[in-house]
Amino acid sequence: MASTADFPYEVRQELAFTEKEREELERARTMPISFDEDCPETTPERALKFKRVNPVRKTAQ
Repeated sequence: MASTADFPYEVRQELAFTEKEREELERARTMPISFDEDCPETTPERALKFKRVNPVRKTAQ
């Protein structure tokens, strides 16, 4: 994985969040989660029906 310290200054500035983006992120962080018909809240019963995408691998002991 690349470190941003290895990037030139111009690239790091381009990748950094602007002040407006930081404000939007902070505002979104404080907003409550709202569920609707497209994204209902998951109940414990529904959570049991989920299938793992990456099954647990057996490790050598």
